[in-house]
Amino acid sequence: MTSFAEQLKLNVNSEIGTLRALLIHSPDSGLGKVVPSKAQDWLFEDIVHLDTMRRNEYDYYVKLLLYFLDTNKIKGKLQEIDAPQAQRNFFKPDHSAFYASDKVIEIQTLLADILQDDVIREKLTASVCAIESCNYRLQQQLYNTPPIELAKIFISGSLHKDHMIFAPIPNLIFSRDIGITINNYILINKPAKKARSRETLLARYIFFNHPMFAAYRDNILEITEPIQNFLRPGKDQEEKTTLEGGDVMVVSKNHVIIGCSERTSLSGAYEAIKLLFDNKVVNKVTVLKIPHKRDYMHIDTVFTQVKRNVWVLLGSLAKADAAITASDPLSWFGDKKPKDKTEIVQFINGKDKPRYFSCIEELLDDVSLNDLNSSERTRFIYSGNNNFPFDAREQWTDSCNLLALKEGVVLGYDRNDKTVEAFKDAGFSVVKVAELLQQFENGEQSPEGLQNTLILMPSSELSRARGGFHCMSLPLLRDDII
Repeated sequence: MTSFAEQLKLNVNSEIGTLRALLIHSPDSGLGKVVPSKAQDWLFEDIVHLDTMRRNEYDYYVKLLLYFLDTNKIKGKLQEIDAPQAQRNFFKPDHSAFYASDKVIEIQTLLADILQDDVIREKLTASVCAIESCNYRLQQQLYNTPPIELAKIFISGSLHKDHMIFAPIPNLIFSRDIGITINNYILINKPAKKARSRETLLARYIFFNHPMFAAYRDNILEITEPIQNFLRPGKDQEEKTTLEGGDVMVVSKNHVIIGCSERTSLSGAYEAIKLLFDNKVVNKVTVLKIPHKRDYMHIDTVFTQVKRNVWVLLGSLAKADAAITASDPLSWFGDKKPKDKTEIVQFINGKDKPRYFSCIEELLDDVSLNDLNSSERTRFIYSGNNNFPFDAREQWTDSCNLLALKEGVVLGYDRNDKTVEAFKDAGFSVVKVAELLQQFENGEQSPEGLQNTLILMPSSELSRARGGFHCMSLPLLRDDII
């Protein structure tokens, strides 16, 4: 198994503390096999060009993460990595030239590690084959496959290069949705869509069996269905207990925000609250209900944090007077309030009465002032600079879905022009990732010296997958900010 297997420290108590370790998954061959007729079943709006996504977009993400989290793995090697003869081997988990960082951790390598154990390989193979309805001979063939190759098969669905034996799981690039680190606990999520069930199975086996997480096995929490739920009538989405990582934000050591959205149900939020309170993980949970629309999907498509007093968000959902200032007037026609309005209720462990907030801005202001002890006025940077139709267009391409590498330094897509303008108006520097990487390589700039900066990432294919860099990260360790 990996040499760093027993060295992991697990702790995330904010969205903006300096990032020290995270789980990611690079786009695999399964993504390149999504067909138009199945795209929406697999939660994609469109098919993507895999090679462009890898070489021209995601590879920049990996390189940037390594410069910030594990500099020795990349410093001085940029020209070598980008040379044509390198053939992307630096980014391939099954290649000897793979970067193999213990801080920028590839999910596929952890899966290959645990599959080296014969008992785990037998159990997981049987489990995957059961949910994918494989025949017995295929199950035996998979069990006898070398672990590194078997890990690729379980993720891509391909037995050989072009021979698919079950569906891919292309959403694994959105690693946040399989679990969330809350302080030194891991909450394993319960996805809403069948297309993601194999992801959760693989995550469960990794978290419970990889030595990296051995010290925290008692701190792994799983969302379950309420007792005897199978006796209850109804098959509607609201009846299911679902929760995905994009709807969970750890905004301070004692406070978690859980979104109720298209993908996370009220029942899922309730079960999460019980787990977090019963295990004394946090003492405050705010439930934020947003419209159950594909436009929003998770709360991290509506807002994310930039600094302790700065947030980027969609103004048409976030303001107290949203019913009047909504970006699209037709969506509010004939009514002062939306049909599916935002509701915010905060629960404190041990207190009988919850607290209510009138809007997202009020909640985030309270987080900045009272949870994070900000001494500055809370500021909001709006998607599309809060101008219709750019706010809605750019929110769709993840203008609000940013990943903080440290306080004030965030990653976003280069296509969201009006949101970039809003960042500049707020006093932030803006730099393209290719330029920044060269500055790091040449010693002109350092990750430590970077402040108040929006790093622009290329986005023609990644944005079509409907997820930003907040989605494409599962932080395991951040520095404390208080």
